[in-house]
Amino acid sequence: MGDEAKKKALRVVTVASKWLEDPRVGYSGEVNPAAAGGQGLSTLVMAGARVSVAEPGRLVCSLRVRAQLTDAEGRWHAGAVAAAVDNICSATAFTVVGAPTATVDYALSYYSPAHHNEEVKMDARAVNRKGKLTAAVVEVRKKDSGELVAIGRQWVTPAWPTKTNKGSKL
Repeated sequence: MGDEAKKKALRVVTVASKWLEDPRVGYSGEVNPAAAGGQGLSTLVMAGARVSVAEPGRLVCSLRVRAQLTDAEGRWHAGAVAAAVDNICSATAFTVVGAPTATVDYALSYYSPAHHNEEVKMDARAVNRKGKLTAAVVEVRKKDSGELVAIGRQWVTPAWPTKTNKGSKL
């Protein structure tokens, strides 16, 4: 990989990491205060996220389950889990595609609940590329015990044409 390609890969990974920690970050890597309204759900579910690993094709972050995102029994709401998984899968795909993506297939399996104030770790990897499609998989685990909370699988495609995606019919 040449110097320019390395610089671009580093920039894309940096933008994806910043976006997970603050969904108001735009594709330039700068915070866009005007984006706050359009990113409300992402901002809520990713609040307090901290990225610990960021490289092309892999992102790892952790966050604490907030009270607003729990059900009546104090368990992390399934919809909030789904939104967090969607965010990290999209960000991981972004690290290899280098462009915003649109989801074309999404699956999520739940194994055990995480509870209010419990810290979870999300480990996402880009696992496959087929033409214009990129697949990402994420494992969500309780940080203290390592117990599996959920596994998400997502296929995405660039949301608009890129240099390598000029003729998309999606």
